[in-house]
Amino acid sequence: MAERTPNPAPVENAAGKPGIPGSGAPEHPTDGIPLPEHGFETLDLPVRELATVPAVEVISRAAVLLISAAAEKLGLAPGEEPDLDLDEARGLITALAGLLAAAQDDLGPHREPLRDGLRTLQNAFREASVHPDAPGEGPGEKLLS
Repeated sequence: MAERTPNPAPVENAAGKPGIPGSGAPEHPTDGIPLPEHGFETLDLPVRELATVPAVEVISRAAVLLISAAAEKLGLAPGEEPDLDLDEARGLITALAGLLAAAQDDLGPHREPLRDGLRTLQNAFREASVHPDAPGEGPGEKLLS
């Protein structure tokens, strides 16, 4: 008995180009997107560079970014007119506390300085609040003990 092979799908679409049979779609979704002259190689560089950074350093950088952003929302940025946004500050401080709680075993010598920064922000938040939260109820206070 002769072995039968199934009929292959057409390699051209309705537009007469390679792609999904019966569609006018180009061969690849990015074919219709103009790319910069340097192509994808340059776009991948930050990802490749980040891959060489130890996790503790990535976590610390993220924590410092959250600290800086929360400080700005609390009007603590040096040399600028204070622009308080306590709702935004609460979210940033809570996110920082969550990050530090999740990574506390991995932070090594970075742990205490980052926790000190968190406590400083929590105190500044309490001082800036017209109606301060009850002790233990402030942003991120339940996440780290």
